[in-house]
Amino acid sequence: MTDVFIKICGLKTAHDVEVAVAAGADAVGFVFASGSPRTVDAATARELVGLVPDSVLTVGVFRRQAVAEVRRFAEESGVRGVQLHGEEGPEDFAALRAEGRTLLRATAEHVKSCGEYGEDLLLIDAPDPGSGKAWNWGSEDFTAPEGRWLLAGGLTPANVREAVQVTGAWGVDVSSGVERERGVKSPELIRAFIEAAREAEAAH
Repeated sequence: MTDVFIKICGLKTAHDVEVAVAAGADAVGFVFASGSPRTVDAATARELVGLVPDSVLTVGVFRRQAVAEVRRFAEESGVRGVQLHGEEGPEDFAALRAEGRTLLRATAEHVKSCGEYGEDLLLIDAPDPGSGKAWNWGSEDFTAPEGRWLLAGGLTPANVREAVQVTGAWGVDVSSGVERERGVKSPELIRAFIEAAREAEAAH
């Protein structure tokens, strides 16, 4: 098995970004969707992106936002990846593809393989993204997609190892599972999550 790809999402402070990068995250996410306790503006995100080495992917997270708005936030913040949650279709991914960014498609629906909409990475999320509520990824009814896909939704340092081993996920994504309170990250939990995910990779 190749290394598990680890994305720490919903970061809002320089310290959180530095902790995630130092602990070995492969990607860090910044939420631009409105209505979340983790939302940041483009100027704040640009400052945080500046702390991230090129070896770590920076991702802007959007939810039901127009392509023009996605493009504006991405340009102003300097993120190198765009993650879309919502009703976006292949044409939206194609419109953003031209700018050379890494595209992530997030969905709670069953998908057979990564790339159906032109995305680079597929994220299989809980029905209520960002809530921290776990879903039954261990069910016999769950079939892992083909290709590069990330498991998300209710993951924590306590269950990520089992989640990777059960699903064979190419990667994992976490936000609320590394928070000490809603919207506030815990450096200790970030480190513990990454360490547990790496242990799953070694044991798989």
